[in-house]
Amino acid sequence: MGLLRIMMPPKFQLLAMLAFGVAMLFLENQIQKLEESRGKLERAIARHEVREIEERHTMDSSRSLELDESNDVVIIYNRVPKTASTSFTNIAYDLCGKNKYHVLHINTTKNNPVMSLQDQVRFVRNVTSWREMKPGFYHGHVAFLDFTKFGVKRKPIYINVVRDPIERLVSYYYFLRFGDDYRPGLRRRKQGDKKTFDECVGAGGSDCAAEKLWLQIPFFCGHYSECWNVGSRWAVEQAKYNLVNEYLLVGVTEELEDFIMMLEAALPRYFRGATELYRTGKKSHLRKTSEKKPPTKESIAKLQQSDIWKMENEFYEFALEQFQFVRAHAVREKDGELYILAQNFFYEKIYPKMN
Repeated sequence: MGLLRIMMPPKFQLLAMLAFGVAMLFLENQIQKLEESRGKLERAIARHEVREIEERHTMDSSRSLELDESNDVVIIYNRVPKTASTSFTNIAYDLCGKNKYHVLHINTTKNNPVMSLQDQVRFVRNVTSWREMKPGFYHGHVAFLDFTKFGVKRKPIYINVVRDPIERLVSYYYFLRFGDDYRPGLRRRKQGDKKTFDECVGAGGSDCAAEKLWLQIPFFCGHYSECWNVGSRWAVEQAKYNLVNEYLLVGVTEELEDFIMMLEAALPRYFRGATELYRTGKKSHLRKTSEKKPPTKESIAKLQQSDIWKMENEFYEFALEQFQFVRAHAVREKDGELYILAQNFFYEKIYPKMN
């Protein structure tokens, strides 16, 4: 290239550089079109699979019209990005055949966590009335949706996992640039940007700004406009309310095994064998972000100065305290191992007496 620069007149050098730039833009455009085509193909295949399932179950006249209570159950895992959600979801996929339930991914356009009103109605109708998919485990990056607003008789069971907000943001920052070991060949949105998280914080970049921490609160707050107003105190309190009142269990990434163990004890219909699978299975901790570098104390301190971090951390600490409270009443430790407590209540003084 250096030899060509010497031999070529400046005018031709400029033309060559322009041609190279145009070629690169053309390639980028073609790659983008291929990715869009792949997305359309995936959605078309998914719709075809759904139609096949519906037709197969419609033709099965021997199927009972009524579901027994143990099968008329739906779990929704509205997973927050970069909280070990793929590792946990893969356990559900690995167990669904053995434990006889269905797993469905909620794939929203451009990963938008907020559904339109009409899509909310469709989703609620699907979840509650799609008998062929019960018992079902739905998962996706979707904000909490209050089913009571739609007049349904039986609400789904919500579960979720949260993570230290700064650790979650750092993981997401590097994931957008370097991907992970789950799909290493997939081109990421920020691929090619080699700037570290610390360099981004030092330069005041938008991808590492405190506003990017605002995610776990709105995911639990839901489909209200105020939930997505960054720094809203109302959103914090609504997220706390929903966590306590609408979720069966919310775990933390840092104690994922304990979360899985408690789910297996509470919902064995779905999670029987999950703890052993997590400990010994090949897919445990499957998705690991590549090239991730821990931030410096200076970067952490700068983020912790913001009110947004204080709110997200307040919510995380609230979730952690609630999880530890539930765990303390569900398990006991012996020789460094946790064990689920056996049933600790019984019935007596039952009247009238039976003959």
